[in-house]
Amino acid sequence: MSALRVVPTRRHGQDRLYVCHVDGRNVAWYDQEASRVNLISEDDRDAVLTVLRPFLTGPVTVGPPPVPTPAELARLSLHPDDDLAPNRPGEALLVALDRDPAPPLRLRPDPRRRALTAEQTVGDALDALDGAGWHTLHSVPLPGGDRIHHLLIGPAGLFAVHSLYARKQRVLVADPMVGVGRHEPRPLLRRLRAAAARASHALTAEVHPLLVPVAPADVVVTVPLRGIRLLWDTELGSLARSGGVLKPADVEALHALARDRNTWKRL
Repeated sequence: MSALRVVPTRRHGQDRLYVCHVDGRNVAWYDQEASRVNLISEDDRDAVLTVLRPFLTGPVTVGPPPVPTPAELARLSLHPDDDLAPNRPGEALLVALDRDPAPPLRLRPDPRRRALTAEQTVGDALDALDGAGWHTLHSVPLPGGDRIHHLLIGPAGLFAVHSLYARKQRVLVADPMVGVGRHEPRPLLRRLRAAAARASHALTAEVHPLLVPVAPADVVVTVPLRGIRLLWDTELGSLARSGGVLKPADVEALHALARDRNTWKRL
């Protein structure tokens, strides 16, 4: 009977198989996404490969763990309370609704619920880009009580994304005003530009504002937008086909910086 056992674990959004002694000490782990078996000690190579054999799919690289990059070191040293990466889409609204739910006999739907639907729809679409080399942070807090709905970081650059609930309604964009259905237009683009500018200052990198109406009946733009991109929620997948601006190492470094809550406190 083998003295080693395989323990499936999910850490930092990745599925891994850890090989452990019966006393719980790790001797290796199998990174399925990278097709790599990382050995803590070369002496355990044969025993590790034997116990992992039923789980291995295709050829794998076997060797010592790779040297962590500066971005990985920064992530590992980050206190969990300061890490924004675990935030769910609409995290701030979920917390607000939990602390202060709407009265049960409210005549009109709570507008926070519609805003939450928009952020969750857009957030799920952005999270789906993760396999294409992108990272998304949700509900990034800014000093003064404001926040960025989603911060998207990937090969094509950085984007401050604002989700706009517009289900079956007409969206009229007259820079800087944005109107949805019969609601009074608001200077939403001015706010979005300001949030992107603050993010650029915090990260010392250009951040592009991106407005995403969710399920609109139609979108009418009266004049060309200045420095703002507009995509429907169903078009977000096109970002994966955008030309490369940032190298993978730059994407990881910016993501490590942006996920640290303290980065945004300095604004």
